[in-house]
Amino acid sequence: MSNLNNGAQNAMPSKVTKVKNKSAAPIQITSEHILRVALDGAATETPKAPKQHITDQDELEAYRTRKRKGYEETLIRTTSMVVFQKYASWEESQKEFDRARSIYERCLERHHRNVQVWLRYADMEMRNKFINHARNVWDRAVALLPRVPQLWYKYSFFEDMMGNSPGARAVFDRWMQWKPEPQAWNSYIKFEIRLNLLENARNIFEKYILVHPFTKTWIKYAKFEEKHGDVTKSRSIFSRAIDFLGDEGCDESIFISFAKFEERYKEVERARLIYKYALDHIPKSKAQLLFETFTNFEKQHGDRIGIEDILLSKKRFQYEEDIKLNSKNYDVWFDYTRLEENNGDVERTREIYERAISNIPPMYEKKYWRRYIYLWINYALFEELGAKDIDKTREVYQAVTKLIPHKQFSFSKIWIMYANFEIRQLQLQSARQILGQALGLAPKQKVLDTYIQLEIKLGSFDRVRKLYEKYIHLYPDSCDSWSKFAQFEAELGETKRVRGIYEIAVQQESLETPEIVWKNYIDFEIERKDFGAVRALYRRLLERTNHIKVWISFAQMECTAAQEPNNARDIFAEANKALKGAAAEKEERYILLENWKHFENKFGNTEQIEAINKQMPKKVIKRRIVKNDFDEETVEEYYDYVFPEEQSAQPNLKFLEMAQKWKKQKMDN
Repeated sequence: MSNLNNGAQNAMPSKVTKVKNKSAAPIQITSEHILRVALDGAATETPKAPKQHITDQDELEAYRTRKRKGYEETLIRTTSMVVFQKYASWEESQKEFDRARSIYERCLERHHRNVQVWLRYADMEMRNKFINHARNVWDRAVALLPRVPQLWYKYSFFEDMMGNSPGARAVFDRWMQWKPEPQAWNSYIKFEIRLNLLENARNIFEKYILVHPFTKTWIKYAKFEEKHGDVTKSRSIFSRAIDFLGDEGCDESIFISFAKFEERYKEVERARLIYKYALDHIPKSKAQLLFETFTNFEKQHGDRIGIEDILLSKKRFQYEEDIKLNSKNYDVWFDYTRLEENNGDVERTREIYERAISNIPPMYEKKYWRRYIYLWINYALFEELGAKDIDKTREVYQAVTKLIPHKQFSFSKIWIMYANFEIRQLQLQSARQILGQALGLAPKQKVLDTYIQLEIKLGSFDRVRKLYEKYIHLYPDSCDSWSKFAQFEAELGETKRVRGIYEIAVQQESLETPEIVWKNYIDFEIERKDFGAVRALYRRLLERTNHIKVWISFAQMECTAAQEPNNARDIFAEANKALKGAAAEKEERYILLENWKHFENKFGNTEQIEAINKQMPKKVIKRRIVKNDFDEETVEEYYDYVFPEEQSAQPNLKFLEMAQKWKKQKMDN
């Protein structure tokens, strides 16, 4: 597409100029582009209203009527604050102040909580020197919005500007009743200082430190007295601040300011005592600047002993720095608490433990809590064994049991330690309640075992039975719960109960390791020498499983406990018949025959020994094709067992055996 200049040249009818450069223009202009530019220009060019000149009063009234009508019609459609302000400003420009006030009042009916409306309203009254009206507006504003500092500042400044110091003071007094931010109090104090009314400023400070009892406030108060030459009062204020704030409210800034104040007046010993007191009562994590300031102080005014005392606290300071880097580093907390325990300062140690346990793991996963929970354990042991504070120990255990999210996970160790602590205090009922609470929140086998052992020692067997019933209800698949219940009843001589428990247990289909229950049941009957019941149990078990271990155990029971070798021989024969022909159980059959052979060597005669030897299989090496990890086929050798009945069915195998025997004899010769 050609450019605009080329198009203009082509449009000329006469004397066409030869175009030397026929290449495309760098910027191509289309008809769409031309139309868009024309439309945009038309949209942006708005016609300006002509200037009007009002020449008489009638025209002015007509103009005012039109403007007011326009504003009123706009206010019918919208109640925007902006429209009200424009309307009021226009009325003010027309010197119609009553109308302007009326508009502001109408605006306040809808936007009385908008600070800007009050500010503009008061500014209009002040600008036009309506002092009482302005005072009335400010008074209404601060009464309605007492938490807006800007209104109070403007109101007090207005009274001060008018030279009405009592009025400004009254405004400040009203404001202070609402306990505003520190900047408001500072402004009030500066106002009184400017009027050289120091006693008034002092009274304000006394109220200030009660409303904002922070170190900054006290330091300002002390500096105020020092600046006006009253050193004794300044020192008294620092002392009052330390007593008033206590160890929790004081930080390093007030001690540093106090010590520097004493240093300025050559009270070196006082300053040193202040530094030492601060280091003993402020957490090291919050005393980095204090430590550095004290070090510089001792370098200027101290001796060798003083410097060594500072270096002794360096270890604590290092722990604080490590904690700043990672407050969840529990190894640092362990070292820190051990250091304080070795120092023997109970309060300091307790403080470190409290800080340590406040660093709760960020996630509710047990692997993140395992290390953390030992802080609580060490804390409880310290309170019980180190501090000898039983009530505090109980509080620690109560706090940690409330903190652990038992719905996600729990710690049996905590519950057991808590219960054992109460037992040591001879509070058996409390120990029972604790273990019961543990079972209610997060039932664990260790807690159940501890509770059961406690009741057994106390001889409360009915409670033990209830606990075992709960044990089985909570863990019906656990063979351990059934076995322990039965063993408990067996120790009490309750044979019927024991059999009832075992019978219910062996009927459970979901047991994790049912063979344990069967074994315990059988062992129980063997102990009672009820071999008829034992044989019946073995037969019931063999109906469920044909496992080699069951057969061997059955046979061993007959030849050892029951002293019936013939019965054992019959069981071996029955087991051999049951396992015969199962290719997957050749090795099990071989194991059975080995046990049978060992039995016959001990209890059998020559014929019986020869008979079992004839049944023993031969061990041969075979090869098979298997696939390795790379899906490649390889040949693998393995051992197999060939029983006598299989040899007779495979004549080629006997021929191969004779050939191997002949080859061996030939190599020997």
